[in-house]
Amino acid sequence: MTVSFSATRYYTSESLSYDGESLLEAPYLLRPFRPDDLSSVVEINRVCLPENYSAYFFMEVFKSCPEAFIVAERESRVVGYIMCRLEFGFSDVRRFRMVRKGHIVSVAVLPEYRRQGIGRELVISATKALELHGAEECFLEVRTANGEAVKLYRDMGFDTVRTVSHYYHDGADAFLMSIRLPYSPASAGPP
Repeated sequence: MTVSFSATRYYTSESLSYDGESLLEAPYLLRPFRPDDLSSVVEINRVCLPENYSAYFFMEVFKSCPEAFIVAERESRVVGYIMCRLEFGFSDVRRFRMVRKGHIVSVAVLPEYRRQGIGRELVISATKALELHGAEECFLEVRTANGEAVKLYRDMGFDTVRTVSHYYHDGADAFLMSIRLPYSPASAGPP
């Protein structure tokens, strides 16, 4: 199966535009990850998250589903990323069913670029890429203490499936949150 997906999207404060928009007019853009972005993504991970992955891990996730590894760029600087992989297992939202699931492994935006909708758009773009690969749902783990991220995911329509005790290396708990695909922003709550 060949899947064609262009994740490059240009954003302005007024509206969303696609390919063809002047890069200079867009405050940020989303585009597919490229291997030469690796050092920027590793640095964002180091700055933003206590879970620091090796460069090898990032590249393995990229190889598993390159269309769902997306970066946010502003003024030619990578300021955020999302990486996902496809998995097969028991559904988190449909009882006793095996499904193809998208797993949001990591998403991060540099602190000075937060609260601009970049994280939300990264998640939306990644879920669309996962849908194109046949994912019926998407899930992620988020620290229970990260109220800002939990609120964002709830506002986007993710439901808390369960709490995973001692999920993180430092012993912190995580919420496993999941959403059915296809993702529909109109039914996902407030913007």
